[in-house]
Amino acid sequence: MALESRNHFMLPKEKAWAELVDALESFLPGLRESDELAAILSLREQQVLRAIAEGLDNREIGATLDISEKTVRNHVSGILSKLGVSSRAKAIVRAIRAGLGPSEINR
Repeated sequence: MALESRNHFMLPKEKAWAELVDALESFLPGLRESDELAAILSLREQQVLRAIAEGLDNREIGATLDISEKTVRNHVSGILSKLGVSSRAKAIVRAIRAGLGPSEINR
């Protein structure tokens, strides 16, 4: 992809920068979503969300992450609140769109 820029390194205010970002977003779907989730959720909340996306219940998540079930419930409540969703299913959709897929729980 040829981009026009007067600089050796593109600046965010240049037209070429916007073109590059658009190209990356179309090539890497979910890029913005994953950045957004990383900014909103703590690392532990991201781990819990990944586990939810894998279909684990609170007991299994607690055992996997070595935390209590009550702590898992607190994290789930925080995740739902931060994402502005009303159910685990809707949180899973957000996780999948962001690329927080299975087998990445302890990442």
